[in-house]
Parts: sequence; C-alpha cells; structure tokens
Amino acid sequence: MKKLSTAALFFCCLSTVLHAQKKNESYRYPIRRVASPVAINGELDEETWKTAAVATDFFMVLPMDTSRAELRTEVRMAYDDRFIYISAVNFQSHPVRVESLRRDWNFGKNDNFIFFMDPFDDQTNGFTFGANAAGAEWDGQQYEGGTADLNWENRWYSAVKRYADRWTFEAAIPFKTLRYKKDITRWGINFSRNDLTTTEKSSWAPVPRQMPTASLAYTGVLEWDLPPPRAGRNISLIPYLLGGGAKDYRPAKSSDGRADAGLDVKVAVTSSLNLDATVNPDFSQVEVDRQVTNLDRFELFFPERRQFFLENSDLFNNLGLSNLRPFFSRRIGLAAPIRGGARLSGRLDKNWRIGVMDIQTGETDESDAPAQNFGVLTFQRRVFSRSNITGFFINKQSFDSERYAGQPAFNRNAGIEYNPASKNDVWRGKFLIFKSFDPNGEGDDYAAAANLRYNNRKLSWELRQEYVGEHYNPEVGYLPRRGYHKTTYNATFNFFTKSKLLLTHSPGIGGFTYMDAFGNSIENGNAFSYTMNFRSRDVFVAWVGNDYVKLSNEFDPTNYTGIKLPSGTHHTWNSWGTNFTSRPQSLFTYGWETRYGGYYADGTRLRLAVNAAYRVQPYGSLALAAEYNDIQFPSDNTIGLRNAAFWLVSPRLDVTFTNKIYFTAFLQYNEQTDNVNLNTRFQWRYAPASDLYIVYTDNYLPEGFAVKNRAFVLKLTYWWSL
Repeated sequence: MKKLSTAALFFCCLSTVLHAQKKNESYRYPIRRVASPVAINGELDEETWKTAAVATDFFMVLPMDTSRAELRTEVRMAYDDRFIYISAVNFQSHPVRVESLRRDWNFGKNDNFIFFMDPFDDQTNGFTFGANAAGAEWDGQQYEGGTADLNWENRWYSAVKRYADRWTFEAAIPFKTLRYKKDITRWGINFSRNDLTTTEKSSWAPVPRQMPTASLAYTGVLEWDLPPPRAGRNISLIPYLLGGGAKDYRPAKSSDGRADAGLDVKVAVTSSLNLDATVNPDFSQVEVDRQVTNLDRFELFFPERRQFFLENSDLFNNLGLSNLRPFFSRRIGLAAPIRGGARLSGRLDKNWRIGVMDIQTGETDESDAPAQNFGVLTFQRRVFSRSNITGFFINKQSFDSERYAGQPAFNRNAGIEYNPASKNDVWRGKFLIFKSFDPNGEGDDYAAAANLRYNNRKLSWELRQEYVGEHYNPEVGYLPRRGYHKTTYNATFNFFTKSKLLLTHSPGIGGFTYMDAFGNSIENGNAFSYTMNFRSRDVFVAWVGNDYVKLSNEFDPTNYTGIKLPSGTHHTWNSWGTNFTSRPQSLFTYGWETRYGGYYADGTRLRLAVNAAYRVQPYGSLALAAEYNDIQFPSDNTIGLRNAAFWLVSPRLDVTFTNKIYFTAFLQYNEQTDNVNLNTRFQWRYAPASDLYIVYTDNYLPEGFAVKNRAFVLKLTYWWSL
C-alpha cells in the first residue's frame, strides 16, 4: 500500500505540473476589427494605430531577466476581413546594427523585432514573423513548443522605416497564410526585440533567460473581439519554368541541355488543414550543403531544405531522436527523381493533428534504382496541456524490384511516442518504441528509447537511454548504427556574478556509453567543460575529455589514406580544447575552435577551426570558415597507418542589393575529398513568395583547378492565389 501511495502521489504531482495554468495568462492584448485596410509603409499614421491598444513595458530577457527592459517598445495590432495588422515602434538613440537585407537572418546578429502567434493556444505549434531594422523579413513555422523552421515561406507584407530616435515595423499577415480554427477567440501571442548595441533582448510577456523568446509556453493571450473571419477559398498554384544545362568533364560527356516545368499546389481543406501537391518538382535553387571534415565512422546528417517537405514538417521529420529517426525526407528523391506527390497535414481540432504523405519516384538505370512509392501516416493527440502522443506508419514500396539485385520489395516502419512537456517548459521528455518490417524479418527489429530534460535558470540536465535492435531497419529514416544500448547524460550549473565583465560562469559534465547485447562497453566518452558568458556576449569554453572505442568494423581513422584499422581493436585517448565566439554587435565577428590530444592507434590529432565575417551593413557580408586537421601516428605502427593533414576552407560572399534581390557566392575547398565546389545563386523576389533564380555550380580538382563538372540553371516561380 505504501508503494501504491507513493506512485499515486508521483502521478498526482506530474499531472499537476502538466495541467498547471498557462504561465503568462495575465498578459492579455485585445485585438479589434477595423473597417478600412492599413497601408503597409512603415509610417504608422493611420487612425487604426491611434486607437489600437498598446503593448509596452517589455521585460528584459538578456543579459538578465530580473527587470524591465531599458529600451522602450510599443506594439499595436488590428484586423479586417483579410489581414492581421501589426506595428511596432522600437525606440533607440544609437545607429541600428544589422547583418544584411537577406531574409531569415541570424537572430543574434541583428537589431530586430519578431513576434510569435499560437492560433490554437496549445503552446506547442505556431508561426513567427518579423524583420530586422533594415527591413529584411523573417518568417517560419514553430513546433515542439517554440523551435522555428525558417525554411518555411508564405505570402505576407511588411515595411520598415528608420528615424533618428526609433525604427518602425509594420506588417499585414493574410488569414490565408495562417492555419487556425475560425471559432477560437483567444490565441497565444508574444513580442520579442533584440538590440545589439545595448546587448538587450526583451519580450512583452516575461520569458526566463534560459529560454528562447520563441518559447510558446510563455506567450500571453491575444483576445479577439469577434471570432477571426473565415479565410475563404484558399488555393495557391505555384508553377515553375526552368532552363539550363550541365556537362561532365571527367569522364568527358556531351553537354546535357535541360528545359522543364512543374507545379506545386496548396489547398486549405479547412482553415487548419492543408493539402500540398506537386508534379515534377525541382529543387535546383536550394542552397548547397555546407561541407564538413568527416572523421566519423558513420553517415553524417544534413537537414531538409526543400520547400515541399516543410509545411508541418515536425509531424514527419521530428519523429524519434537525433540519431534515431524513423523518417528522413532527404531519403526521398536521392536515388531517383520525384515524379509527383501529395501531403495532407495540419489540425483536425485543438487536440488532433494528422499528416499523410504519398510520393512517387521514377525508375532510373543510372542509380540502379527501381520506381518506388513512399507513404507516411502520422497522427498526434494532445494530452494534458503541452504534451502529446504521436503514432506513425511508414511504407516504402519498390516496383519490379526483382530486376534490381538486393532491393527488397518493401520496407515498413511503425511506432508510437509520448512527448511530455511541463507548462513552463522546464521539464521535457520523450518515450518511444518503434518496429520495422521487411520481407525477410529476422527478429530483434525494434528500437526503444527514453529521454528526460530539466532546464531552469541555474541548473540544466538531461538523461537518455536508447536500445536499437540489430535488425531494426528504417530505410526511409536516419539511423547511423544499430545493435546497441546507449546511455547519454549531461549537466550544467550557472553561477551568476556581479562583475561588470562576466555575466555567468558554468561548469558542465557530459558523456555517453554504447554497450553491446551482453552489456559490455564498446564505446564511451566523457568530458568536463567550463563556459564563461560575458556581458558583451562574448563566449569562451574550455574542455577536457576521455574517449574509448572498440571498433566493430574496419575503419580508416583519416577517411583519407584508405589504410584501415582492423575490427575488434581497442583505442583509448585523452584530449582538450577551447571554443570562442565574439560579440555579435561588432561589424567584424570571429570565433575559433581548438582540439588537441590522443587519437586512434596511439596517434594524436590537432584540430584548428576559425571563422570570421565582416559585414557592410546592410548590403552584405564577406565570411570565411577554415578548418585544419593534422593526424599523426607512431612511426613504428604495425598496420602501416600514414599521417594525414588536410584543410577545409569555405569563403562566402553575400550581397543584398535590396531586401528582394540577393546574390551569394560560396566556395568550398575540401582537401579530404579532393574537391573544390563553387556555387553562385542570384535571387530576385519580384512578388511575394515568387522568385527568379539564376544558379551556377562548378566542381574542380584542387590541382590545377581542372573542371570535373559544371551546371547552369535559370528558374522562375510564381505564387498565384485563387
């Protein structure tokens, strides 16, 4: 009985934490309907702004969260049949500081005003919009309580105007751009401002300094005088036309000209449920991945950037954990072109979300891949206040697979996960179990994990347990390794000072252990770190660590020479390093990372990485990232391992002629892969969410800059709302 009473008390406390009243319930903003539309020019001289309620007296979030903001900000909102209107007056007596005029800028490197809307007031999913002080726009979808996906884009309108003592922001957000339920008269809302000169970040509804101002757990309440109007017919056609060519020089091939067309369609089935369809999609304008030095034994992860996969992407790509993902959309369209597909995603009501995706790829002899169909079904049920239960089923079906050696007819994956989150976002977790299905199932084909995180102003810690079976096989997912038990832990404590230079200093520990089926450790790492956060926003970190690896497969520790260590060998080493990031308010910013210590086979590894950028505000920046690795092995090693040293150098030029016209030139020299890549991209946003792209790409051999291949694409897209 005593044990039952203890368990009942625990679940009662847990339920109280998860059901607690909304943290900032008392912060309310009344939004009122207006009869005439607002001209979006940044001047704020309409009668609408003279009569609207004012949200002001912001709270400081950084550098400290114990007082009101020193800089004054005034926010007003209104709406009519078509738009939500918002204006912000950002008072300051010093010149503004911005990175450039490019969209979706780095929050920490710009004077900016952004706001967060939670139409269902569930403190989990929402939208964010805003601009920096030069007028460059910011927009994104929010998920997992406030994480913003800035790759999402849609139609809206904004303007910024600068004065001697302030800068103003004015915007109109179409109801057709948002996803909401027409009969809900209270939304979550918060406003955030960042000022580099004073190093002050502030928000209207108070947010603890350890949380991002994007955290939907800390939104106030947007009170509507009437239910928001219906968005009406909401159908968008987004056709594209494309022309270009490509040529391979090694081996030499004839030029391959290209002319193509395709279509994306967005249909609001309801005001909160969206259907995306695509025919013959093209993603040639998507920015190239940043190359990295690869000294890992397993596949690297690169995020999804293709627009078609981004609306409500958390329903699909956020399943699982960072290295245990049952679905990874970049698996689709890599081996063969996408012919067409459709996605239905969004809310059925306040408690239920659904995602359905079906995509068909074509057959290609070059990649030895059959035509395949990818089907995904996910559902999410809200429980308590900010927690949810998510289930999924994924099917990859290959057609005529018997013609392709080693290609199974299907691969399927199903699972369920519980994602608890407290009302104040201090507690967060994930508990999951997944199972895969193959034509020749061999057992031990499931994965299970539990993760719990605690994060308050002084103390943060996280504990995670994972089990992945030897035959768990999510072919449409991301799983670098299988057949293991893993324990991960980390903890950090913040000491606050009264120093004029130092804000906090924070010791931290972290580590992980992989174990085999018999409970034996096959890999572990442990580290101790010390972080110093300065009031100027400089950050310095020093760390020491210890690593142990028992190789389960042959491995070239340089990923360069081709000489491999045998499986079953044991390797232990110690290492240390430092990191530094300079204050973001300077026109010239820089940082470094160092690492020195032991390595595989009693070797040593030195890693030096630097980054630097200079901005000519607001017209662009010149940046340079460089990394050098020097790996040395004992001269008497019995395997014949050879020393290796290689560079990765990445200069980048960003020019923003206006907040609608951009040019980027990105060069990447990777000595490890013996390649030089040049990618240039010109973008003209001639209408909302409508673009002209000109993209040129070259790949060279570093020696003599002999051309491997090159490609040129001109692409025109237009967003046509019906």
